[in-house]
Amino acid sequence: MLWEEGVALSGTLLFVHGTGVRGVSYAGSLRLIGQQVVAHDLGLEVRGCFWGESQGARLQCEGRSIPGYAEAGGRARRVTEEDVALWAVLYTDPWYELRVLRAMPVRPVPLGQEPPAVRLRRAVAEYVPSDELAAQLTDAGLEDRFCEALDALRAAPEFEAAVKTAPADPLEHRAAVARALVAHTLVAAAEEGGVPFPDGAVRDAIVLRITDEFHGHGLGVGDFVKRTVVGLAARGATRRLRRDRGALTDAAAPASGDVLRFLANGEGAREYVRRAVTDAAERGPVHLLAHSLGGMICADLLAREPLPAVATLITVGSQTPFLYEIGAFPSLAPPAPLPAHFPSWMNLYDPRDMLAYVCGGVFGERVRDVAVDNGQPFPWSHTSYWSNQDVWEAVAKAVGC
Repeated sequence: MLWEEGVALSGTLLFVHGTGVRGVSYAGSLRLIGQQVVAHDLGLEVRGCFWGESQGARLQCEGRSIPGYAEAGGRARRVTEEDVALWAVLYTDPWYELRVLRAMPVRPVPLGQEPPAVRLRRAVAEYVPSDELAAQLTDAGLEDRFCEALDALRAAPEFEAAVKTAPADPLEHRAAVARALVAHTLVAAAEEGGVPFPDGAVRDAIVLRITDEFHGHGLGVGDFVKRTVVGLAARGATRRLRRDRGALTDAAAPASGDVLRFLANGEGAREYVRRAVTDAAERGPVHLLAHSLGGMICADLLAREPLPAVATLITVGSQTPFLYEIGAFPSLAPPAPLPAHFPSWMNLYDPRDMLAYVCGGVFGERVRDVAVDNGQPFPWSHTSYWSNQDVWEAVAKAVGC
């Protein structure tokens, strides 16, 4: 239960998470949502409905259905369109842009001038984040991982090779270094610390500050990198998928399995949400903030029975309208409309989120669709709604603030 001491509360924002979410990741999302509720003065207590641990999917036969599961790493450790495409690569390989730059033609250094490589290497070796950057990193929950990323960058052979190609005014190299640091930080924070990806505006603000502190300017991707981005990310994909099938199954089973388990037998998840609503109703109206599969669970429950305590349903990155359209939504089949008792419903979606669908075309005026731009490529666009200020402005309107 999260709220700010001394603030009068007018109800509860009950967060119902999506598919594949487990403990650490859920805690990170709930923390970020709580911060945003306080920052936007919504006057709501934030409560969680963590159904994933008890109702989510798991491999109950120890992966025996998967060919070569143990041998393949089972149970092992687990804007512009050009900009978005580059970030998609960087989230897989944070040093990618540095590898590209090391192939850049080297220009001769005028006699008597300090080589640009020496200046850039020294700038990174002596770099200490400013207080302003430290505050940005802290707000995003990234401060510890950024220090680790900086140490990793300094030791990376890719960095040493890239600085050797720096021209007299190495703006492209400085921006690439900043992006590499941020990509490394975000990936580590998400995979090891369960910290959700921020939206693209928060990410770019951090990159811009780092670039400025390295005496670079702007966020633009240089022409040399642009020419090499397209197609490189796909190399070796099939080979890696086969080699890592066990570990990939461990990572993917919760995400896909949760959906299949709910569609096959969703009463446990519905009951979990029902009880959470009943508990939260003690403090006033309940506004359901439901992400991905969480939105489907909530919509299914609300279509089946009246829950008078629920004032608003806010779905984020939801697949509910698509499943309804294809006849796979459990409680309602087309062309049946939403029941009269269904509460006010707002549906938030990012057009780049391939798991987000719009409701208006199938449910009509009973649902209000709101498009937002998280500034992230897919699949990160599906999990970076919570730091997007447009999301919280829409939420504030939906809950009557």
